[in-house]
Amino acid sequence: MTDLSCPGIRLHPLREQLYEELHSRPFQQIEAPARITHLAVLCSESEREAQFRHLQELCGLLGSEPPEEASSCFYRDFGDLRVRRETHMEFVSYTFTHPNGHASTDAFDETGLSTLPAGWLERLQGQVVGAFHLAVASSEGDAEQQLPEAKRHFEGMRLVGSSPQQGDAQIWTSFRLHSDGYGRFLIYNRRMTPSQLGRMMQRLVEVETYRLLALLGIPLARSIAPNLAEMDAGLASITRRLAGDGKVDEAEILGELTAMAARVEDFRARSTFRFSATHAYHELVLGRLKELREDEVTGHLSLTEFVTRRVTPAVRTCDTLGRRLEDLSRRIDRVSDMMRTRVELSIQDQNRALLASMDRRSKIQLMMQHTVEGLSVAAISYYAVGLLKYIVTALYEAGVPLHKDLTVGVAVPVAALTVWGVTRRIHKHFHALAREERAARGGNRRSS
Repeated sequence: MTDLSCPGIRLHPLREQLYEELHSRPFQQIEAPARITHLAVLCSESEREAQFRHLQELCGLLGSEPPEEASSCFYRDFGDLRVRRETHMEFVSYTFTHPNGHASTDAFDETGLSTLPAGWLERLQGQVVGAFHLAVASSEGDAEQQLPEAKRHFEGMRLVGSSPQQGDAQIWTSFRLHSDGYGRFLIYNRRMTPSQLGRMMQRLVEVETYRLLALLGIPLARSIAPNLAEMDAGLASITRRLAGDGKVDEAEILGELTAMAARVEDFRARSTFRFSATHAYHELVLGRLKELREDEVTGHLSLTEFVTRRVTPAVRTCDTLGRRLEDLSRRIDRVSDMMRTRVELSIQDQNRALLASMDRRSKIQLMMQHTVEGLSVAAISYYAVGLLKYIVTALYEAGVPLHKDLTVGVAVPVAALTVWGVTRRIHKHFHALAREERAARGGNRRSS
């Protein structure tokens, strides 16, 4: 057998961490009777750091060595108080267990917080979203015998109950807040071992915690829904205006679409994480309920029936609203594309009209240019003949034998033809340059 510690074998730096991850959140062992309090606290990173320092303070108050580093799961047994702290993606949970809780008339007179140092909990930072007590007691009776006793502990509220693990325990709860501001679970243990009871308690804690976290998306969905109905009607109105025969103000419609798209993206930014978390928490709740393997108690809804009936529609509402946001965003994009196409076609028509106007102006300018050129030839010829007349006069005065008037007359057509020829040559040169430029542009377009 190869020894992985020998030189030459490279081990992944996270290998041990990956093995330990499966054991980072072990189940507790619970013996009846016991009193347990669970808190789920939403908090930011700075509040998590403050909570960890607060946990270190608790260890000092209870005479134990404080932990040096924060971990995903902290557990410490202080004798008459067990503290468990777990860090999750967006919340931190605390489980306070008071083992061997004393029996009393009311199962919730004594809780997991009873032995907690006074004033410590009040200084815990973050927002508590879940807070409930669990009372664990031993019982050999069946559900019908336990029901009258259980009702006394829930302030007259309607109960939800079941017999999980093939009747090895009885669970009663109301899924409501009581006069002390906490929820309540009453567990009668019949034949479960401490390990089994600890696993069942953990599943109950997770069902209630994840149920509450899943429902965090509902207030957000209710605040967004009226805005979506308003924007949906506005988008339908814009579509009808575009489909009509009348003229529309493209700039105004583009402004409306841009404002609408910005609102939709704002809603999506605010809701995407929350709705995704709602869906994930709902899946966890369904998984934990399935693991309970409940049997019904006659005349009462089981935990699975109650939670599924109440939570699943809320989760579907969030899913539906998320799909509506996505659909509205796509529709706005399609209408915007159609609007941009209209604007581009309008711009093309304007460019076509502008080019036609420029073409007409070019023709007029060309005609004017030809006229000016004719006049220019006459004017240049006139000035050339005038200069030549001065030369002929000077030569004649110098005694050169020539006929002054005849020489000047012959020079007129020669000068005119010469000026006209030079002008044409210049025109041909510029036309050749223009053709070369057009040919170069055409080659660039074909290559691109």
